[in-house]
Amino acid sequence: MPAGTLYRGREGMWSWVAHRVTGVLIFFFLFVHVLDTALVRVSPEAYDEVVATYKTWPVALLEYGLVAAVLFHALNGLRIIAVDFWAKGPRLQKQMLWTVLGIWIVLMVGALYPVLGHAVRSIFGS
Repeated sequence: MPAGTLYRGREGMWSWVAHRVTGVLIFFFLFVHVLDTALVRVSPEAYDEVVATYKTWPVALLEYGLVAAVLFHALNGLRIIAVDFWAKGPRLQKQMLWTVLGIWIVLMVGALYPVLGHAVRSIFGS
């Protein structure tokens, strides 16, 4: 490729990519959730084993990632709605993205203890 022709993107492109990635991650979580819930009808013992694995610290980290994906997807979705339906939206989309990221960071810091508290206690003791 000739120099200068590769699109490097800006905030809008990265938010577009992140929105699609988080949407796919949420979809796969919902798929697995439906499967593991359906397992209770097939084998209650197997279901209990699966639920027991959800109480481990690696799964708690995955759960924190799920919270991150859902929060970003929801907040960015509201930003997209504002860009589409608010007259000033297209002009202010970059500022709205930085606002979304700021709110997302604050909420993720607030979710640290509720989501990861059990994992920390299980690793380091109460």
